[in-house]
Amino acid sequence: MIKIFIVTLFLVNNLFSQNSVVQQFSDSFADVAEAAKPAVVTIITDKIMKVPNNDLYFFFNPYMDPNGEREYKTNALGSGVIVDAKKGYIITNNHVVEDMDNIKVKLFDKREYKAEIMGTDPKSDLAILKIKAENLRQLKLGNSDKLRVGEWVMAVGSPFSENLSHTVTTGIVSAKGRSNIIRGQSYEDFIQTDAAINPGNSGGALLNMKGELIGINTAIATGGYEKGNRGVGFAIPSNMSKRIMSDLIDKGYVTRSWLGVYIQPLDADAAKALDMDSRDGALVTQVVPDSPAAVGGVQEGDVIIRFDNKNISDPSNLRNIVSLMAPGSKSDVVVVREGSNKVLNVLLQELKDGKQIAVKTSSKTSILGLELKEIDNSLMKKYGIEEGDGRIVVISVDPGSEAAEKGLVEGDVIKRVGTQKVNSLKEFKKKEKASRSRGSLLLLVKKNDDSSRFITLNY
Repeated sequence: MIKIFIVTLFLVNNLFSQNSVVQQFSDSFADVAEAAKPAVVTIITDKIMKVPNNDLYFFFNPYMDPNGEREYKTNALGSGVIVDAKKGYIITNNHVVEDMDNIKVKLFDKREYKAEIMGTDPKSDLAILKIKAENLRQLKLGNSDKLRVGEWVMAVGSPFSENLSHTVTTGIVSAKGRSNIIRGQSYEDFIQTDAAINPGNSGGALLNMKGELIGINTAIATGGYEKGNRGVGFAIPSNMSKRIMSDLIDKGYVTRSWLGVYIQPLDADAAKALDMDSRDGALVTQVVPDSPAAVGGVQEGDVIIRFDNKNISDPSNLRNIVSLMAPGSKSDVVVVREGSNKVLNVLLQELKDGKQIAVKTSSKTSILGLELKEIDNSLMKKYGIEEGDGRIVVISVDPGSEAAEKGLVEGDVIKRVGTQKVNSLKEFKKKEKASRSRGSLLLLVKKNDDSSRFITLNY
């Protein structure tokens, strides 16, 4: 009897303990939501559109000028986050307020204010608004770099309708460093989450369980035409937002730094050809003359693996890190060159609009579906090749070869084999022969559009 009592008591205590943990877990979510909602706002915008009168419209309105215009108003909805309560600063997405005639901000307590735009940055899809209001609440910016995949997060915003303002959803961090999500957007370093994000959530808050703002919700992936949540949402990290926000408030625009390299991902074939165990890094295909990279000693064929004490995972990662550093910053750059790490130092410059964050013989040879010739004056004229582009040109490509599949075409110039320049077919043959033991041939190719790219051909 005593044994039964002890077992029963144990089970009851265990159940009580479990319930207590669940309650504490639930309370923590409720506490974060309660503290965050007053700092999240609903943004209501409208725009006056003008359209020409057509014949049908004139038929039903005979007193109207058929050559004139009529106006109608369009409305849109988004979210925002108060980041400075004293000054009334609100961060949101650029696409929420872009080209709008009127912007209204509605607070959690239902107060409404007209907002002015302090600055916008279409490249990151961020904007700063300002309202004149008292007794505002703000959110503390967290460190998005410390965010871990699998960590619980909370999204707060106004999906679909003003009536659904301050909707709270929860989920986890599904991934970090996502890029190439939004067509036409220059700088992407998204946090991916499965917290429900829907149209209207744009510009709203993504919070960690400390109640800190660690992301600005900006996009969803639906997998189809329906614009609804499918468990794949994206947020701009707070660390990126912090730097951009500071510039927009102080100057109304964003200053970015420029390195001056063209880069590509390090695929498996390229990593093998370069004797690298990892595919992390950014492979340099071209260095802009007189750029910070050129002055600092970066070369074609280098793999940038660290920049300013930060590991580089891919080209997008490098581009974001460089762009968010202040012009005039000095940074150490670690590159892999000829199988060894080399530390360089670059002095970053301000990015200006339009800049990129990137012999006479008739002998010929054929290799891996390519027919190659040393460049002479006639070939330079025929293919529009300039001095310094390289000394080996592709004059034909086997249609069924791997070279054709990977985009090599007549007129392409071979600049390097591996990381080494080639100035003659003799040099090319020697370096190509040495590459056979690796099972692949790595070529730096200059295309007709003046871009350069590493291409790997397998034996």
